[in-house]
Amino acid sequence: MQLIWFRQDLRIHDHAALWHASQAGSCIALVVLSPKQWQLHDDAVIKIDFYLRQLQELKTKLNSKNIPLIVLNIDLWSDLPQHILKLCQQHQIQSLHANIELGVNELKRDAEIQHLLEKNKIDFELYHDRTIFPVGSIRNKSDQPYQVFGAFKKQCYEKLSISLPACYPPIEAQNPISQHEDFEQPISSLSEFYPNRHISHDLQQIWHVSEASAWQLLDDFIHDHVQYYQQERDFPALNSTSKLAAYLNIGILSIRQCLHALFRHSHGYMEFENDGQQIWLDELLWREFYQHILFDHPRVSKHLPFKLNTQKLIWRDATHDLVAWQNGQTGIPIVDAGMRQLLATGWMHNRVRMICAMFLTKNLLIDWRLGEAWFMQHLIDGDLAANNGGWQWCASTGTDSAPYFRIFNPVSQSQKFDANGDYIRQWVPELSHLDAKHIHEPYAKNPQLELNYPKPIVDLKSSRIRAIDAFKYLA
Repeated sequence: MQLIWFRQDLRIHDHAALWHASQAGSCIALVVLSPKQWQLHDDAVIKIDFYLRQLQELKTKLNSKNIPLIVLNIDLWSDLPQHILKLCQQHQIQSLHANIELGVNELKRDAEIQHLLEKNKIDFELYHDRTIFPVGSIRNKSDQPYQVFGAFKKQCYEKLSISLPACYPPIEAQNPISQHEDFEQPISSLSEFYPNRHISHDLQQIWHVSEASAWQLLDDFIHDHVQYYQQERDFPALNSTSKLAAYLNIGILSIRQCLHALFRHSHGYMEFENDGQQIWLDELLWREFYQHILFDHPRVSKHLPFKLNTQKLIWRDATHDLVAWQNGQTGIPIVDAGMRQLLATGWMHNRVRMICAMFLTKNLLIDWRLGEAWFMQHLIDGDLAANNGGWQWCASTGTDSAPYFRIFNPVSQSQKFDANGDYIRQWVPELSHLDAKHIHEPYAKNPQLELNYPKPIVDLKSSRIRAIDAFKYLA
């Protein structure tokens, strides 16, 4: 008997571990729910709700293949090895199959489980599934991992130009397994883990679950939007981004499926028909890059900066400013619009994420780790590698090759990417009556203007100088 352990990969199509397990014999499926571990990792409640709803879908799909699903509720991963061993012995499991997860805690968990299982003559097979290329396989001429995206991307392009990674074939239905009481356990609802938290039905309808929903979203993006992606992706008032990160993050969709959809009309070869395809591929490769960084530089899993000299930075202890930023009350309209969108929907447009992150780390000079944690606590697509990589890029503590004095001016960004103020009006309704000229900085020409909206909590010009001085003196 084979045991397939689903983690952040809740699908039955193009699933490395599931396919290999199904080729080895009859399968039982396993999911482990660890609410205390979720809290330690700052997982957002909306993300947990999304996960649990997709888990119900997965159970239905597995049932159609006669694969029973066991759900274990184990608060902390440190308690997992003995529970996994007991389960394997109970069901006479020959091999446990799972896809590799790349965080430090995840790798430590799997190493402990593997050690215990192998002592008991049970195999633990791990597969590369979350990334296009196996971690550790993209190396420079000195056989060292890349530290800059441009060089990493170039080698990825070279490999993809030879061939795209193939998707795994669909699995066949297996012969039914005699039922056992463990197979009948219901999947816990969000209210059982978070009795005081509720995700509205309207919000759940925005974030549909199921592989079919993810495929439709992918198809719609490729068909309707990708050709305009280069021109429109930075404008938050437009519905021009894929919004697929949430589906990739918990594995409703695979990265290989995205690649094959992108190059569907070129018969599976990397041939660009428009600039938008290339720009979206670059976005997928940014995701790839940060996954590899997470594996090759595990310190970023431990709240440490990628650039170690930036540990010396003296961040401001400014609780009042942090709370204003968290709640969209900074007096900088584009920042407040983004932060309110995050609170209301569990998602924020990528350009606005960069603006909000750079405002916190540069203009407010507040530690990027506080912003990183806040985003993880609220994002439906919160991914350790991508979130950490993005925050460190904005804070100039990460892999970015641009100098530390590259600091976005949020007002200029707002005027450029939300020129008419449509995005701001949607999320900051107290400014909705202002025209496109004044909405980006309403008090600039008239400090005495009476609005039900805060004045800026920081001066952008002087705070920029303060940030540059803070970085300038790092040895």
